[in-house]
Amino acid sequence: MHLVFDLLSWGAWSPNFQTTESWQQWQQPNGNLPPKPDSPALAHIPAMQRRRFSRLTKMMLTAAHQCQPDNNCRSIFSSRHGELTRTLGLLNDITLQQALSPMAFSQSVHNTASGIFGIVNNNTTASTSIAAGEQTLTQALIEAYAQLAQSPQPVLVIFGDDPVPPVYSEFTHEVELPLALGLYLAPLNHLNHKAHKQTTLSVSDIPLALDNPQSQKNISLSELIHHITSEKNIQGKLCHWYWSLEHHD
Repeated sequence: MHLVFDLLSWGAWSPNFQTTESWQQWQQPNGNLPPKPDSPALAHIPAMQRRRFSRLTKMMLTAAHQCQPDNNCRSIFSSRHGELTRTLGLLNDITLQQALSPMAFSQSVHNTASGIFGIVNNNTTASTSIAAGEQTLTQALIEAYAQLAQSPQPVLVIFGDDPVPPVYSEFTHEVELPLALGLYLAPLNHLNHKAHKQTTLSVSDIPLALDNPQSQKNISLSELIHHITSEKNIQGKLCHWYWSLEHHD
């Protein structure tokens, strides 16, 4: 399977990289920088509303907002673990025979960020939520490709995860979290895209270039984001698939 997209815009947030400039300086640590907030500000959402959101939801909404998608765009939200921290808190309350918080319960579902995205943006278009283990992001792109094959209007793909609670840490090994990524995608050579320069994202379940060893090296999600914002090409293996990012004038 070989998926190819035009990447129209992107967004990303992590505690260590909160701006485009910081992603451009990836792997260039500066110990003199002031402490950074461990959760996005979400300044475009009223405080009374955003204060109830988990960090995961805030990260995913931030990445979506940075993409600046069209109004009422289709969206795909993907997360391996979802609101696991909030869900675990509810389970602990049950074991202690304490009353459950209706707000916590309503925002413990896997499509929390998807639903809140629709509410805060008055977006009534269909939204999909995906969880697929270590291939969650890749499966979200497969869903995006299928939707674009049905209709060429761009689709917003959001991926995000927080570290799992300590009780589950022995079952996962994800050193990059917390992190959220947004990709606003269109079919290849879509005539109506707004990008001044074309950026092509390819994903395949087989190596894209057998004669190029670099195409089969492992890359990180942060490394991919760094190359997106720095407008540099990259190839490598991510989420068990082979990725290629190419920038064209």
